[in-house]
Amino acid sequence: MENQKKKLNIAVFPWLAYGHIMPFFQVSKFLAQKGHQISFISTPKNLNRLPKPPQNISHLLTFVELHLPQIDGLPEGAESTSELPIPKVPFLKKAYNQLAPSLTQLLENSNFNWIVHDFLCPWVPRTATQLGINSAFFYISTATTLAFFGPPSGLLNGYPGRPEDLTVVPKWIDFPCDVKFKLHEVVSHQDCVDSDAPDFERFAETVQSCQLLVIRTSPEFESNSLSLLRKLYGKPVLPVGFLPPSLQENDPKLGDERWEKLKQWLDKKEENSVVYIALGSEVTLSRDLMHELAYGLEKSGLPFVWVLNIRPLVEEKLGEDIVPSGFETRVSGRGLVWRGWAPQLGILAHSAIGGFLTHCGWSSVIEALGFGKRLILLSGGNADLGLIARLLHGKGVGLEIPRDDKTGSFTSESVSELIRRVMVDKEGESVGETVKSMKEIFGSIELNNECLNELNRYLQNWPV
Repeated sequence: MENQKKKLNIAVFPWLAYGHIMPFFQVSKFLAQKGHQISFISTPKNLNRLPKPPQNISHLLTFVELHLPQIDGLPEGAESTSELPIPKVPFLKKAYNQLAPSLTQLLENSNFNWIVHDFLCPWVPRTATQLGINSAFFYISTATTLAFFGPPSGLLNGYPGRPEDLTVVPKWIDFPCDVKFKLHEVVSHQDCVDSDAPDFERFAETVQSCQLLVIRTSPEFESNSLSLLRKLYGKPVLPVGFLPPSLQENDPKLGDERWEKLKQWLDKKEENSVVYIALGSEVTLSRDLMHELAYGLEKSGLPFVWVLNIRPLVEEKLGEDIVPSGFETRVSGRGLVWRGWAPQLGILAHSAIGGFLTHCGWSSVIEALGFGKRLILLSGGNADLGLIARLLHGKGVGLEIPRDDKTGSFTSESVSELIRRVMVDKEGESVGETVKSMKEIFGSIELNNECLNELNRYLQNWPV
């Protein structure tokens, strides 16, 4: 019956961050596999970073370029968050907002049935509605984050009134939960907010204006939050699954000399003995905190692979002093510092990796839990990373490194102690058992496809 349904013409428009673009691309590929025509809309550099779609759907997946307006404050040529220091991200948001005329013209001159869009563009679902196009807001993080922020009406009427309002569990959360921000996370997120159009307002208006909300989660993991969101929003909320990446599609090339060197190093380590450290491309710690992290790794006594792939900084540059003098010599053989891009899926899939010290980016968490790795949580200070850290800690899949609530500082002792608690102490055994059960959810292609098939049915059966 599904193949007899009408085929749809769907536009896809993600935010200009690789962590958003890839989940949107994965959903696009799935919908193209169902026979729908997909127009994936972004800027030239972001489109060029995408892998080629499988040959059997290449005729159904079209890349559409929109050229980002040049605005004061945005470095020339920058088209994504990973190319910018955090204080420059507001200028990218302004430029993204100025894509409205180009996208509107595209929508007017096409026969789209749906547009799948992101969180910073309330003008997209509004324009779509005026043109008779259905709109689906795809949120690429957790349902618990959305539940934390509550009904859109509250965000548009003064909530949160002050940063401290976000450091307590909101009154509308109707299930046991300890998810809340720390003050330093709220303060540092202000660095990437466009003061002319605050994120809370854009997000709330986007929720209000869309017809369907789609979230990168699973009912097996966040059933309470999904149920609450349907009450708070008064509209359909669909989990789309975790969209676990395919190791086959992302497997490092055998001829890659750097990967071969890293793999050979890992091959010599015992199973589940190595800690993998990666803070993502969009999180930057101060030099002092990077040194505390390094000393903590050293004091833990455990083998580790530490990937340094830091986003552009405002005043500092990624130099040799980002790790302490003599550190790499002292940990030689036990620890490996890896500069630049690293094949994360290949690393996480390796049997020697037992734990992952992560900034709590949702995509990285999904990858790690899909391979059954214990989590050591060191949340980044922007977006919803702190909320994700509390969620994961509460679920028992990892433990969070203690940080000062106001400054975000931490000590090498707390890093060392937390790593050992997760990796070698009795407490870590409980984490390991929980992670093992979560692997059956996060790594299941079947469960993921059930959610995606439900999305496909929803799009096809939506009232015309």
